[in-house]
Amino acid sequence: MLLKLEGKQTVVIGAARSGAASATLLLQQGALVTINDRRPLAELERELELLVSNDALRIVGGGHPAEIVNEDVVLVVKNPGIPDNLPPLLRARELGIPVIAEVELAYWKLECLLVAITGTNGKTTTTALTGEMYRAAGKKTAVAGNIGLPLSAVVLAGEQPEVVVAELSSFQLEGTGAFRPQLAAILNISPDHLDRHNSMTAYIKAKAKIFANQGPAEILVLNADDPEAYALKEQPISQVYLFSRRQEVVRGAFLRHGFLVLRDGEREAVLCHQEEICIPGTHNQENALAASLLAWLGGIGADVIADVLRRFPGVPHRLEYLGTVNGIHFVNDSKGTNIDAATRALTALPERKVLIAGGYDKGADFAVFAKAVKEYVSHVVVIGQVAKRLTAAFDEAGFAAYSSADTLEEAVNIAYRQAQPGEAVLLSPACASWDMFSSFEERGERFKKAVKELGG
Repeated sequence: MLLKLEGKQTVVIGAARSGAASATLLLQQGALVTINDRRPLAELERELELLVSNDALRIVGGGHPAEIVNEDVVLVVKNPGIPDNLPPLLRARELGIPVIAEVELAYWKLECLLVAITGTNGKTTTTALTGEMYRAAGKKTAVAGNIGLPLSAVVLAGEQPEVVVAELSSFQLEGTGAFRPQLAAILNISPDHLDRHNSMTAYIKAKAKIFANQGPAEILVLNADDPEAYALKEQPISQVYLFSRRQEVVRGAFLRHGFLVLRDGEREAVLCHQEEICIPGTHNQENALAASLLAWLGGIGADVIADVLRRFPGVPHRLEYLGTVNGIHFVNDSKGTNIDAATRALTALPERKVLIAGGYDKGADFAVFAKAVKEYVSHVVVIGQVAKRLTAAFDEAGFAAYSSADTLEEAVNIAYRQAQPGEAVLLSPACASWDMFSSFEERGERFKKAVKELGG
């Protein structure tokens, strides 16, 4: 669905980074734009100061009135984090007006190789790693999407890159229509965002939109070791490649005697040993396999891929080592926003851990997480909205070594006092950050600051 927007009324819901980029892209196409946010008008004018002088733009702040959407509106673009039950969105659906995500709007204007990556965990690391492989091969590459840079910003930057590697969340994908990447990957699927999607079926359906429009010429990469992702293998009409740490696959990426191997029918390439991968943890072996496969299938040489695997240090807020204070290691895993991600962090670090966990309650079942905590953790400092449910799960699992903190800074100090030399203090919350912080990035930066002050 590619609309002609010149002179047409459009609405953008949410004025954060993707909203501002969407409004700019719509204005560039000659559309008349109303941008709407719950924040007050004065605050929005400061945030959108580069746009406010445009006569084709109207800013509506302080809430979400239904009347900003009427019969003259041809398109609504919403920020991924905006819930679907807001009055203007309900009004749009009543009137049959398309409601799309920013990534769909940007896709209409993309004219380059698009590599799209989704999954419950590992998206950011795999996206950044894949992008680095294309860059190392000399390709002009943009890394965008849920990783921070809106896809629309890539289109607005002028001359388009040769390759865009995009991290995509379920929120972004559910708002797509024509979106069709040449290379796509679903890394894994485990329960997450059920407060928004209401069921695993709906969550998986949103993830599956990444390949919904692919044809026989395009490629989908799936995790053969993940039951939910592997179960999708019969759905696409595109070519399916697999990656696995546990078994050899006919087409895809796997480990053989500890070495990463890529295979396309009879063609094979051996990259490096798993112990040479710079980023730690078995989950990062999966990320490395997926990224290597996405790069190789995009024409990148095995030698370039192997070199990047040996030197890529990882991304901020994902098992990020901060330093050691009096023999105690501090690790920032603020990106661990769900149970599966936090559990992977617990198993990735070899030393005993004091864990800081908790945050915004997304409706997860903490029973399995509590068992992992009992096995790998000496003490937990609990923070955030979910504290009562989380400690109840610990009690049920027979784990009593926990305490509570009202702030992250207090949690860092308690964790430091509880830890013994040789142990690690790990922030891996297993929850979103929205109860106390604007984002997991802010939470991670506050953790870094608290650790820095702790160590002088």
